[in-house]
Amino acid sequence: MSVETFHYGIDNLSSYKALAICKGKIQGVLSEEARVAVRKSANIVTSIVDSDQIVYGINTGFGPLCTTSINASETKKLQENILKSHAVGVGEPIEKDLAKLMLILKMHALAQGFSGIQEETLDRILWHIEQDIIPIVPKQGSVGASGDLAPLSHLFLPLIGLGRVYYKNEVRETTYLFEELSIEPIHLGAKEGLALINGTQFILAHAVKAVSEFHRILMSADLIGALMLEGLNASIKPFFKELHVLRPYPANKFVAGTIYNLLEKSEIVHSHQNCSRVQDPYSLRCIPQVHGASRQAWLHLKDLVEIEINSVTDNPVIIDDELTISGGNFHGQPLALPIDYACLAASEIGNISDRRTYLSLEGDTPNVPKLLLKATGLNSGFMILQYTTAALASENKGLCFPSSADSIPTSLGQEDHVSMGSIGSRKLLQVLHNVDHILSIELLCAAQALDFHRPLKSTAILEAIHSAVRNKIPHVEEDQPMTEIMEQALHFVKSGELIRIAHTVAEQNNIAYLPEKEEVFNQY
Repeated sequence: MSVETFHYGIDNLSSYKALAICKGKIQGVLSEEARVAVRKSANIVTSIVDSDQIVYGINTGFGPLCTTSINASETKKLQENILKSHAVGVGEPIEKDLAKLMLILKMHALAQGFSGIQEETLDRILWHIEQDIIPIVPKQGSVGASGDLAPLSHLFLPLIGLGRVYYKNEVRETTYLFEELSIEPIHLGAKEGLALINGTQFILAHAVKAVSEFHRILMSADLIGALMLEGLNASIKPFFKELHVLRPYPANKFVAGTIYNLLEKSEIVHSHQNCSRVQDPYSLRCIPQVHGASRQAWLHLKDLVEIEINSVTDNPVIIDDELTISGGNFHGQPLALPIDYACLAASEIGNISDRRTYLSLEGDTPNVPKLLLKATGLNSGFMILQYTTAALASENKGLCFPSSADSIPTSLGQEDHVSMGSIGSRKLLQVLHNVDHILSIELLCAAQALDFHRPLKSTAILEAIHSAVRNKIPHVEEDQPMTEIMEQALHFVKSGELIRIAHTVAEQNNIAYLPEKEEVFNQY
């Protein structure tokens, strides 16, 4: 079976493709077309070094030392020194897949031929990706402005034989590993060190992963929310298209259409159409407005990530033989703001999910007992599960303070405004992790609530999801340790299994699941 090929520096990269390259599902290659552009840019740098022209980072110091000239014989030493001096990150290492994503994203940016990087350097980066020899990168130390300097320095220390790497599930010192593999460190040319560490690839790698994780969470939240609507005898009317054309936010219409399709032919829905309840609490009837607003924020992040992922973000940029620009393409602000927005939007999915879980415990729905257990008193039922969702929702609120609202001058004032996007990006992944747990607990409660409506049936998709849950997690009759049950529920959410079930059942039964319009919300 042939593997799809992606051409670094030439093809258009997306979050989906970047993650697929990271997982080995797509092979990234450096084509001859890209190599020609790379060689041309490198030759321009060589010409600058051989001339009397002064260009930042090629024959000058860095940051506040930009006025200090470096003679031609020392330009290569300068580039190695920048990797060594800037590798000052602290904290636990980021996950291996994030570091590998950083390599992939940097490879694509450098291969566009505006950075003066040597062809041999790109081949070595490609070797690290293909051999899965991935550098160790600490989490903390970037202010997200002059590029992610510290993490990118750690990422590329192995090029010169320093730092540490993941190799066959072990952490190894690069120096000793290269000796074993008979690999020689490369020698950086003029500008290369600066090209390697200037850029937003730490922020961007986290954002790429967040785009994927957040999308899965949004799709799962709609399915779990629909299951809870069934468990709590909620009305289908708030999801009628006639309502949403009057306030036509695209994401709201997408969510409303999805929920409507999931509920339309349910026996449970039709069993209480003439009940005395006038309207449902907000966390039930406002799912399109709340989930929709978060989905719109996700789309904003996705669109900006797609621009960033195909951009040149180092400095200076080699335009052509006559023009080299020292600008600010490395500044993380274009990502920092939407990342903070997405952090808030993700937190809100957890907030409303916690509220639905709370409603399921109240005992106000016919046939559904308080705390989702018939024999309470001796048993606490599902009560304490909501303590966990409340704790996680509260933690997320604290994480929502916008990192981009802060700026601390660095580099002796040369870098006097910074984005702090690296901090925001790490927080976003933590919020998404917490929301996964919140949704998995709502899934448990929704499945338990639905059990009490038997023999009535829901729709094909929701019944299939409920059946899959029950195949792994039995109906709870009395208090028991919940850890294993919670882990099983979390797997359903994190693995994307709920979404796969929905698509499979819809296809097999030729029924609607997602709305036909607004496909942009169903892909990343």
